[in-house]
Amino acid sequence: MQGDTLFISDLHLCESRPNITSVFLVWLAEVAAQADALYILGDFFEYWAGDDAMQDDFHRPILHALHQLTQQNTQVYLMHGNRDFLIREAFSQATGVQLIADPLLTVMHGQRILLTHGDALCTDDVSYIAFREQVRQPAWQSTFLSQSLAERKAFIAQARARSEVEKSQKESMIMDVNADAVAQLVREHDFPPVLIHGHTHRPDRHAFNVDGHACERWVLGDWYEQGSYLKMDNRGHLVAETIPT
Repeated sequence: MQGDTLFISDLHLCESRPNITSVFLVWLAEVAAQADALYILGDFFEYWAGDDAMQDDFHRPILHALHQLTQQNTQVYLMHGNRDFLIREAFSQATGVQLIADPLLTVMHGQRILLTHGDALCTDDVSYIAFREQVRQPAWQSTFLSQSLAERKAFIAQARARSEVEKSQKESMIMDVNADAVAQLVREHDFPPVLIHGHTHRPDRHAFNVDGHACERWVLGDWYEQGSYLKMDNRGHLVAETIPT
């Protein structure tokens, strides 16, 4: 019989929030280790400057814990988010974590599930979508990664500070998913009944209809104030869980 499948997103692991990292490492050993699979749907880290940052003191215990997990019986999959899209094969080889495309259509317990980070659905945030298109270009990434690690970290720090200022000036609704963008994504993948994503930090379950097809959209929570994950049990039922941080 299949075991549980777990979904998490938006942990934003970083040195400035050590309690979240501590809670995650315990959760990984006590909860994820009992599951068949773990899907990390982006923004696992607050930022990722490149795989050459893996030897930072902060990253080493996280990568070690992931490696231990994948050497046991849990398959771990990671999708890029808007903060950690520079994770590459070196990270995968060091941890055993398998990188997956965004979006990803898969089948679990006989039902089709569509997974995405969610940022590409926030089409009302025009300035962000333009930035996203720029930094996802291979040429931009190649140029960026050719800089020293210190230069990359300095650029990211400036970009994060600028982003926080911009977010404070935007209306809340434009940073949520656009209903038309959600519907189009569902159409493009032949109407899977379940869509799971993160990014918006607005955990909930939304029932909706696209062209006569009933769907449900599960939004994963962030880990700022509490741990948050979605569990699919061995019968294919989904339930949202939280743990204190």
